[in-house]
Order: sequence, then C-alpha cells, then structure tokens
Amino acid sequence: MSKIEIFDPAMCCSTGICGPGIDQELLRVATTVNALTKKGVDIIRYGLSSEPQAFIDNKKVNEYLMKEEVGVLPITIVDGEVVKTKAYPTADEFAQWSGVAKEELAAAAEKDSGCGCDEGGCC
Repeated sequence: MSKIEIFDPAMCCSTGICGPGIDQELLRVATTVNALTKKGVDIIRYGLSSEPQAFIDNKKVNEYLMKEEVGVLPITIVDGEVVKTKAYPTADEFAQWSGVAKEELAAAAEKDSGCGCDEGGCC
C-alpha cells in the first residue's frame, strides 16, 4: 500500500472546511481522506499554516515552492514522488494510489459525509 501525502495551502484549519462558507472541493477531500484513513491507508495532510516545518523538511515540496511559490499548492506525493500539483487528487487517483476500489471509497465517503459534527450539533 502506498503512502500518500498532501501539502495544502494556508487555510484557517487543518481541513479548510470551517467558517460560514464551505468549499465543496475541500469537503470532498476531507471526507475522502477520512474514509481512506479508516480503511488503514497511510495518508497524511500537512497545512502550510499549521505545519510549515513539513514544507521546509520535504526537499521536493520546498523546491516546488521556491520555483512556483504557493500557487503550486496543493502538492500530492505518493511514495516519495510528486504526482500532482495545483489541484487535489480526483476520486480515480485516490483509488489508484490507495488500492481502495473507487466504488468502495465512494460508499465510505458518502457514509462519512458532513463536517464531522453529531446530528443537530455545531454545523
């Protein structure tokens, strides 16, 4: 199973799905990452705001940032290789890299959709 790392641009929180207006793409990514984590996939997200040292420590990410600045984010790395920049992985890419079938991933993500609050909670 592959190790997937996503280097996010600066956001208000670790997932970017906080505040009054929720970006649907960030919600999709957060839900997918959560579903993959529950399935045992080694997937980590690093936020530029909250974990800047990870961006400095990763030589490849650092090189991309020096050449293209923050517009290159998000950066996705699979098993140490940069596989995507400037956009989040698609459902097909997540399935391919994680080894989890796209249909299984979609079902798990649908079951987990939402902001993570209990019904009637903070959302």
